[in-house]
Amino acid sequence: MLENVRVVMVETTHPGNIGAAARAMKTMGLADLRLVSPAVYPSAEATARASGAGDVLSAARVCADLDEALEGATLVIGTSARQRRIPWPCLTPRQLSAQLQREPESTRIAVLFGREDRGLTNDELRRCNLHVTVPANPDYGVLNVASAVQLIAYELRLALVGEDADLPEARARREAMPLPEMFWDEPPASNQAVAGFLDHLEQVMTESGFLNPEQPGQVMTRMRRLFLRARPDKMEISILRGTLVAIQKQAARQAADKPRDDEPGTRQR
Repeated sequence: MLENVRVVMVETTHPGNIGAAARAMKTMGLADLRLVSPAVYPSAEATARASGAGDVLSAARVCADLDEALEGATLVIGTSARQRRIPWPCLTPRQLSAQLQREPESTRIAVLFGREDRGLTNDELRRCNLHVTVPANPDYGVLNVASAVQLIAYELRLALVGEDADLPEARARREAMPLPEMFWDEPPASNQAVAGFLDHLEQVMTESGFLNPEQPGQVMTRMRRLFLRARPDKMEISILRGTLVAIQKQAARQAADKPRDDEPGTRQR
């Protein structure tokens, strides 16, 4: 299942951190590294810090934006040290490990790591199903991004492979007891599909007058939290999108049938 895990580094400033992250990934058996608009890459410093993980580094995919980096992902995990006004499902790395052990083997996982100076933005964190926070020293909770990659990669390996992964008896146990496919009878919807539905939902809520775009409050943040927590499958998203389209068509028909004030017979005496 490790082959279904990607590490996404967003707007990394120091190329050495990219190389160190690649080395941390290879140590734990991860190979899919995606870089969103890195400040400097390729870089000799990144290559030097990667040491024996040059293959992971050379295969790294540079992405223009987060949408490209998350393409096809069905479970997105954001790393964050910040508390949010609207709480999001937030786990420690060990709790994340327990959560992942209940995932189907087909789950395509993306783990997001933010900028060295300020981490992930609120908008980026809203794209995540889960947040993971390292319970560090409250008096000095600063963690280098490559160190964070190493820590999370270790927990991912424990969750998805196990401590005795290379022993023949461990492989036999995994083959005899495959992970359950949980509750889905359809493939889970991708992060892009859910994001597209949420944008569509916001549009319909605005068109209906329910949502005031000038004073939206936390309405869409709560809607995003709801549907990212629920993790709908492809068919469910299709039904929801179809419902929104039907609502828009009905509203358009009603608007077309409504007489205008300047039409004959509509003026009140």
